[in-house]
Amino acid sequence: MTYVLIEQADYVLTVDRDDTVLEQASIVVADGRIEAIGAVDEIAARYDATDFDRVIDARGRLVMPGLVDAHVHLSEQLSRSLFPDCLSTRAWVFNWGKPYYAAVEEDDEYLSALVAGIEMIRSGTTCFLDMGAQNDPGLVVQAIDEIGLRGVTGRHAADRKPDTIPDYWSPEMVEKHFFASADEALVELRRCVERWNGSAGGRIRCWVNIEGKEPCSPELHAGARRLAEELGVGTTYHIASSIEEAEVSESKHGVWPVTRLAQMDALGSNLVIAHAVALQEHEVELLAEFETKVAFCPGTSLKVAKGATKIGRYPELMAAGVTVALGCDGVSAAGSLDMMRQLYLAAGLFKDARMDPDVVTARQAIRMATIDGARALLWDDEIGSVEHGKRADLLLFDLSDVEWVPCHDPVQALVYSATPRSLETVLVDGQVVLDGGRVTTVDERALLEEARLRSREIVARSGLRRGLIPLTTTLYD
Repeated sequence: MTYVLIEQADYVLTVDRDDTVLEQASIVVADGRIEAIGAVDEIAARYDATDFDRVIDARGRLVMPGLVDAHVHLSEQLSRSLFPDCLSTRAWVFNWGKPYYAAVEEDDEYLSALVAGIEMIRSGTTCFLDMGAQNDPGLVVQAIDEIGLRGVTGRHAADRKPDTIPDYWSPEMVEKHFFASADEALVELRRCVERWNGSAGGRIRCWVNIEGKEPCSPELHAGARRLAEELGVGTTYHIASSIEEAEVSESKHGVWPVTRLAQMDALGSNLVIAHAVALQEHEVELLAEFETKVAFCPGTSLKVAKGATKIGRYPELMAAGVTVALGCDGVSAAGSLDMMRQLYLAAGLFKDARMDPDVVTARQAIRMATIDGARALLWDDEIGSVEHGKRADLLLFDLSDVEWVPCHDPVQALVYSATPRSLETVLVDGQVVLDGGRVTTVDERALLEEARLRSREIVARSGLRRGLIPLTTTLYD
C-alpha cells in the first residue's frame, strides 16, 4: 500500500454537505483514497512519519477537491482562436465546427487530448466529461491514461444530415460525421462503452454520447438515454443551446427543445444537457422532475452570445433542485479550458444581471465546479469533495502568491481573486500530476511544439478560411 501525507495545510475546503473549511489540517492518502483527514495534531498522533512514501508540505497552502469540467470537447483543442468571434451558435457549429471536426484524424485526436490534458491539469481540472471522439474513443482513453487524468469520453454520434449539403462540407466529411441511422449509431455506441468503460483502473469511463439538437433524430435522442440506462452509464448532448434553436423547434414541432425531449421520453437522471440556455419556465420543473443534469458553460455564452444572463434560468434551475455543473466547452467556443475562469463568471454574471448580490454565491460556484460536477458525471460517490473514503483528486494552492495576500476568507479569495498561476500541486487518484507547477506525466514542451505544427495541417484539410466560410446559416431551419 502506498501512503501519502499532505501535512499542515492552512486551509482545506472540503465541499462536504456543510461546506466545512478546516484550518491547520492534514490529509492521509492510502492507495489513491483519502484514509483520514483532521487536525494536524490528531493525524500526527495516529500515524508515524515513517509510514509514508511521500510527505507533501502543505504549510502556507490551501487544499481543495479537483475541479470537474462537465462539458468539454477534447478533439477541438488544436482549433484555439481559429473560429471568428462574430458567430452565433448555429453558424459556429454548422459552418465552422463540423468542417473542423471532420478534418481531425486519429493522430490529431490523440494529440488534442494530450494537450487538453496539460491545460486541464495546469488549471486545476482533475475530471471531465468529453462530448465524444470523432474517431475511435480508444485514442482519447490512451491519451488520458498517459497524462493521468480522470474523465468520461465516448464516440460522437449524429444521424440526421441537413436537406441541403453546403458546398464547404466535403463528401468525406459527411460520411465521417453522420451514421446512416439511429440504430447504426447505437450499435457503435454500445461497442465503445463495452470496450472502453472502466479503463485505466476505473479512472476513465465511456458513455453513450451524441451530438444532440437537429443533427440527431428523436430515435437517437431517446435511444441514447435508454441504452445508457441499460449499460449503467450516462449520456450527454447539446440541447436548448440558443434561442434560434428554440425558435426552430417551436416552428417545426410546436414546442421548445426540452419539452420535446420530455415528449419523446428522452429525459432522465443519467442525462447531462449541455448549455440548456433556452428554457421556458415550465421546463425548469421538467428537468427537476426527471432529475436531468445541466452543464452551464458561461465562457461560451459570452463568446458566442447565447444569452445566459438575458434568457438563462440557471439560478431558477438551482433553486428547483436541478444539478447545475460548470463546463468550459471547447477552446474555440470559450477560449480556454480554465475552470477557474468559469468559477469567477458563474459567481458574478447573475449577480450583475439580476442586480442581486446574493444570486449564485462563491460557495455555490465552488460546488458547481466540484461536487455538483461529480454528481452530473454520476461519480459523486468517489470524487468532488475532500472526505474520508473518496479518491484523492486534490489541488494545492500557494497562499504566498500575491493574489492570495491577504486571505481573510479562503472561499471568496479562491473564486474572486485566485488564478491557476498560484496552483502548485495537483493529485489525481493520489498520484502527483503537477508538482511545483510542472506537469509530471508527459513532455509538455515537445507536445506543444507538435500541436503547433499539427494544427496547421488540420486547418488546411478542413478548408476553413476567413472570408470563404459564411458567418450565418439556414441549415436545419
